[in-house]
Amino acid sequence: METVVGLDREALIAWYRLNRERTEAWFDSVRPESYTARPIALRNPICFYEGHIPAFAVNTLLKGALGLPGIDPDLEVLFERGIDPEDESHVPAASSRWPSRSEVGRYAQAADRAIVDALANGDIENDENPRTRRGLAAYTILEHEGMHQETLAYIWSRLAYDQKIRPAGVSDPILGLEPPTPHTVRIPEGSATLGADPEAFGWDNEFPRHVVEVATFSLDAYSVTNRDFLEFVEAGGYGEDDLWGDEGFARDTQARHPVFWEMHRGAWFWRAQWGLLPLPMAWPVYVSHDEARAYARWKERRLMTEAEFHRAAYGTPSGVERLQPWGDEPPDATRGNFDWRHADPVPVGSYPAGQSAWGIHDLVGNGWEWTDTVFAPFPGFVPMATYPRYSADFFDGKHFVMKGASPATPKELVRRSFRNWFYGNYPYMYAKFRLASD
Repeated sequence: METVVGLDREALIAWYRLNRERTEAWFDSVRPESYTARPIALRNPICFYEGHIPAFAVNTLLKGALGLPGIDPDLEVLFERGIDPEDESHVPAASSRWPSRSEVGRYAQAADRAIVDALANGDIENDENPRTRRGLAAYTILEHEGMHQETLAYIWSRLAYDQKIRPAGVSDPILGLEPPTPHTVRIPEGSATLGADPEAFGWDNEFPRHVVEVATFSLDAYSVTNRDFLEFVEAGGYGEDDLWGDEGFARDTQARHPVFWEMHRGAWFWRAQWGLLPLPMAWPVYVSHDEARAYARWKERRLMTEAEFHRAAYGTPSGVERLQPWGDEPPDATRGNFDWRHADPVPVGSYPAGQSAWGIHDLVGNGWEWTDTVFAPFPGFVPMATYPRYSADFFDGKHFVMKGASPATPKELVRRSFRNWFYGNYPYMYAKFRLASD
């Protein structure tokens, strides 16, 4: 989705309210006694995020862009920013006291009233203010909440099942299918356009738009499945040091399988959002970048680069580039597993209407796609006025670019230029991969 100038205030308010309803539903699914639980040590406790999302909106739009007073200065400091430590030894000290959910709820309600009023009546599109130029601050808070809903989803996936309540209406997982026959597609050399339209909203790492040349390469038509990765696990791939190179994931964590897998009574299961499932062989495997790279070495192949992803996803034999793998039509329910249609992955290749011009499946949806490109600024990078530290703090050579979308990615983030990233050893994201060759 590319958002252009000329704000539709009613649409922004509807988007904001939908975000808030979806976020509240996530927190309602956690049993009260688990509100301060910390299922992933590398992330803040659950309660942090219910305060962080409205505090970010207040700090960014009301205080930062419009110069208005906040709601509660102490909470706006406490909930200001999340964490992204490299490992547990770098986890900062947490607050000794988190507010109760009722306290956070009162703050959030006051913030919601002020934000909706600002979206309706505030000077949110003023080109003389760098924070409101083309509605920058408004779009920043709206997309930020969508991003964090995905954070909530994968944190919740680590919660014990007796600590959460399955909401009504959640679709049942799609099981029992066999993976499609794997095959590789040759993609000829050509150009790939990276980056966002300068007139559209984007995060700072999406700019500036530029064209790169991509050499001929081959790419698997389907993501690596659980069945594929099981061969690696059973062959002892986690114990072969030469496959891991400098990556310390297997050694540092004593991991011997993906974190979404569990062994019970000699059988493998998938840790789905709302219950354990016999390992779905046709689903994509979710792994860290380190695990994906080790598997690729085991297969004597490699991961694709960010530029190769763009060529495979948006390029065409004619040379014309598309906005989406399937064409220029907006994302919808026929194109891929994103925007909360499923709580978990679906079998690879389930959305033929979403394949690229080359016949590559699931490049957008069903899991972010790891690339072998280190997260770095594009030439000419400028930090964004509303959130200068958003990207710059992560240009450390240790984070890798992910492209595409996962089941928990809102449709507003399903755009060609969007870049996601994580540490190479981070295993909790909804991230899949496929193999490439020169």
